[in-house]
Amino acid sequence: MRETARRAHIGRMGNDAGWITGLQLTHSGRFCKPHDNTRFEPAILYRHPILDAKFGTSATLPLMSDDDIAHLIDDYIAAARLAYDIGFDFVDLKHCHGYIGHEFLSAKTRPGPYGGSLENRTRFLADIVAGIRSVCPALKLAVRVSALDLIAFKAGPQTDDQTGPATGIAVGYPSDKPYDYGFGTDRDDPTQFDMTELFELFDIFTKLGIKLVNVTLGSPYYNPHIVRPAAYPPSDGYASPEDPLFGVMRHLEIVRQIKAARPSFHVVGSGYSYLQEYLPHVAQAVLRAGWTDFVGLGRMMLSYPDIMLDAVAGQTMQRKKFCRTFSDCTTAPRNGLVSGCFPLDPYYKESDQFDALVAIKKAAS
Repeated sequence: MRETARRAHIGRMGNDAGWITGLQLTHSGRFCKPHDNTRFEPAILYRHPILDAKFGTSATLPLMSDDDIAHLIDDYIAAARLAYDIGFDFVDLKHCHGYIGHEFLSAKTRPGPYGGSLENRTRFLADIVAGIRSVCPALKLAVRVSALDLIAFKAGPQTDDQTGPATGIAVGYPSDKPYDYGFGTDRDDPTQFDMTELFELFDIFTKLGIKLVNVTLGSPYYNPHIVRPAAYPPSDGYASPEDPLFGVMRHLEIVRQIKAARPSFHVVGSGYSYLQEYLPHVAQAVLRAGWTDFVGLGRMMLSYPDIMLDAVAGQTMQRKKFCRTFSDCTTAPRNGLVSGCFPLDPYYKESDQFDALVAIKKAAS
């Protein structure tokens, strides 16, 4: 895979000077599907009163033990060594989107060395970092983190004149109880953010020698409009309760605050794809203003991988390639299919998986 990517880069750029590539190391935790791409087999760190109910996590499911976690840390270290031996420049230690690293950050109610205090909740990361540096000290390390979260959302009541998914609403939570199940979530009002621990986390990154951080938000499993502002929700989701531009601006503003408060970090911003034709202009503006160091692109790379090359070269933008945020690239893998740009990329549009995706979306409508 690395060599295929390198050859493609050389074919487009003429050489591989300055080419840097890494792998993301992750464990899906609560959203594991190790044996069947359509069936969750969760590995959880603590009981979550909302997510357990939302995703049908059995009350009899045992929590991951400290020994389980120690074995998982060993797996991360072994995977990092493999990445280094193959020739990757860095690994990204994923702490976002509700997966295991992110769940550690919110494990406030877990007893023992991996829960409670923020120091304990980042012990998983610290142990991985120490282990990787002991076996391949030249490998660079980065983190992708959901800087802030919100309570889970669900589809609200369907109105008589509404077509498509109902508008999302926040899942109810008792107002007289502190919400101790989110990272960067206001414990008194889980529909709001609290950045206090976020800045403490960046101080921990400093102690660990991690300088490259990709900032994202929320989780596509329980509040997708936060993490991926989009015109069209995934088929199993809900219509955005806000104009997606507000979601884009939330991403930009939080990264701006992080960069202002912790200027020594190399920060990668997220959430730009919804901007479509305006993306290169906004990217240029935030870089010039010092709001971020890098603009990270996800969905847009599936439909238009040359977007920034065309923009920098002053080429006419290829409008037919712009990601229109149909969300098929997320609906497909959540239903056991490959991820790709099914609406715009002929490779996927002409595949058998396209027909399967159409059937899945029709059944969900």
